[in-house]
Amino acid sequence: MWGCKGSYARNEANGNSDIDIVVIFDKVDIQDLIKYREMLNNLPNRDLICGFISGKEELLDWAAGDLFQFYYDTLPIIGSLDVLLNKITKIDIKNTIKSGACNIYHTVVHNFVHEKSEEILKNIYKSAKFVIQAIYFYQTGKYLKNNTKLIEVLEVPHKIILQNYNKIKINGQVDFEIMSKDIFAWVKQIIKNY
Repeated sequence: MWGCKGSYARNEANGNSDIDIVVIFDKVDIQDLIKYREMLNNLPNRDLICGFISGKEELLDWAAGDLFQFYYDTLPIIGSLDVLLNKITKIDIKNTIKSGACNIYHTVVHNFVHEKSEEILKNIYKSAKFVIQAIYFYQTGKYLKNNTKLIEVLEVPHKIILQNYNKIKINGQVDFEIMSKDIFAWVKQIIKNY
């Protein structure tokens, strides 16, 4: 299976966007990875190419909570990922939300007290966007890849978090204190609710 994910799959890519390629081999060993890496090294914009590579067997044994986001955020170009759907339950999605929120909470607190890094805060907001997508899916059964469409249907406080994420993504704008406080208050509530 070949596909793409991220901004290209959402039709939000620009000239600086990563090119997230998804490749699922029937079987994969280190020699396959060496050949794939060498092939990529000959492509233009190599520095922008990243993505997900796996063998089919490993993917089918993957943690179901991770499969949820992977399935819905990947645009298959050749082949299908539909075999993954019967592995993902509503409980898995709830666990994805809870686990993501707990990781965000820890990272926000650590960053706010110790690192004070805008780069870390940017990554925290990117993680929060995925949690918000999972929450919306959990509540509605609909997965919205596009940030603009998602923000239109969100309620506060999810909307504030996604608006902050868009500010960061579009122009790199970070107000460390305010954005840290916003996401801290939001993630505390998510942990409590899920």
